[in-house]
Parts: sequence; C-alpha cells; structure tokens
Amino acid sequence: MTELPARRLLLVHAHPDDESINNGATMARYAAEGAQVTLVTCTLGERGEVIPPGLRHLTGAALGAHRHQELTAATRELGVTDVRLLGGAGRYRDSGMMGLPDNEDPDCLWQADLDEAAGHLVAVIREVRPQVLVTYDDNGGYGHPDHIQAHRIAMRAADLAADPAVRPDLGEPWRIARVYWNRVPRSVAEAAFAQLQDDLAGLPFAKSAAIEDVPGVVADERITARVDGTAHAAAKAAAMRAHATQIEVAEPCFALSNELAQPLFTTEYYELVRGEGVAGVAGVAGVHSDLFAGIAGFGGTEEAS
Repeated sequence: MTELPARRLLLVHAHPDDESINNGATMARYAAEGAQVTLVTCTLGERGEVIPPGLRHLTGAALGAHRHQELTAATRELGVTDVRLLGGAGRYRDSGMMGLPDNEDPDCLWQADLDEAAGHLVAVIREVRPQVLVTYDDNGGYGHPDHIQAHRIAMRAADLAADPAVRPDLGEPWRIARVYWNRVPRSVAEAAFAQLQDDLAGLPFAKSAAIEDVPGVVADERITARVDGTAHAAAKAAAMRAHATQIEVAEPCFALSNELAQPLFTTEYYELVRGEGVAGVAGVAGVHSDLFAGIAGFGGTEEAS
C-alpha cells in the first residue's frame, strides 16, 4: 500500500467553480505545504448560466463537459491533482435552482438516494483517509438543492465510512477527525462590502451584490478557523478565472452571471461542527489558523478570538 501524506484534506462540493470560490486559497495553501488535498465534485453543473456570449451555445451535457475542463484547469492552478466526480462523470446531474422543474429530473443530485450517493463518497474516504472534511452547512450555504444535497452526502458518508459494518468491500473503516463548514464572519463581509462601494466606480460591474448574496455568512462568534491565503491569492484568482463560463474576475472582486460585484476573499473561514476540538482540545482555543491544529499528531497554530 502506498504511504499516504501526513495531512489529508477532503472537500465536497456541488458544482465546478464552488471549490475555487469557497476554498481556493485553502486548497492552494495545503497543496503547497505537501498535504494531500482531495476534491469531490458532485455534478458537472450542466444547468449553470453561462456568462460569455461566445459560450452560451453550451447547454446540458456539452456544458457539463466544458465545465469539467474548467475544473481541471482551475485545480491545476491550485496545485491540486486529486479531483473526483461523485460516482463518475455525469452520474448525478445538476438539479437547477430550488423550485424549478429541473429538481424533478430523476437523474439529478436532488433526487439521488442519499445512502447510494454517500456510498460513492465512502469509497473515497476509505481510500484517502482524510483527517479533515470541508463542506457546506445544512442549507448548502444559500439554499441551492445541489449544495444542500452535497452537505447531506458528505455528512452521511462521514458516518458510514467509520462504521465497520457498512460496505466492508469498500475498504477498512475510517473516522474523519474533524468536519468544518464553509463560513464568512459577518463583520468581515460588512467591511468588504463597504470597501467594495468605494471601489465600484473602477470596476467593470455596474452594481454590487449584497451581503445576503454571499453563502454562509454567520455571526463572528461561530467562526472556528481562519485560513490566511494571502500568499495564494493569485492562485485563487487564476482558478476562478479558469471557470470562465461562471465567473468574471476583476480583483479584488468578481461577479457571477447576475453581474453583481462581490468581494473575492483570500482569507477563508470555517465553523468546526464535528470531531476533535469541538469541546476544546488543548491548543485549539479561540480561532485557529490551521484546519489540522490540535488533531492527534499535529500541533498547528492558533490565534485568540
């Protein structure tokens, strides 16, 4: 058996581009530090709205194939080489926005059997054996059905992977030490949007988004980890640019298909929701700056909250 790197991070996302927007700096940092960074993307985003006029002919499977190429280019910018599609390319289709008829497609992620979908992820978990899992909260950050389902799949798979009675054919059981949800502290969002108002005249976007448009904004006291990705800001921006069908980048901002400017965060924030550290492991008091801090075998660093 090949020896695994000492630190192993697993991220579960709904569509290509979510990884770069939410965790691009974190992924680039840990990849540069030699950690194993594994990304599992649940759909190819076949129902995403396309920004460039020259690419708007892409729809359905053709758009999914193109976005898969964008994902490959983006993760290359981040230095991440272990990229998986849940169940294989095209196994689960994009479900579209909540409340649309697309949600009823029997092949979309929203309609997936939870344990079956989680089983695909269990196989990855038992192979990679991550200490840390990053995914969305139970609302998927902003209520998109694929984000909600990605959350459910990730949390269910974390439970199943640790159970020796579940699918022994998928490998030895593995308990993930720590689970984080993607977050943005409200004070940080407020400051960033205030600065955006000052910068807007010099940007190619006519209007600004609102704080409510940013997924995962919560009260500051819920933040457990702050990963400073300043040194990897260029990699994150390049990864986001690689998703040209979905994102227009004009640092220090970007816009999605709604053409509303929002801040590009190069420090990324997390809420620890399960595992070591939740009840206060020695050395992990306050807001820590390393997702592995305090996990058995790792020291890590911390900062006062």
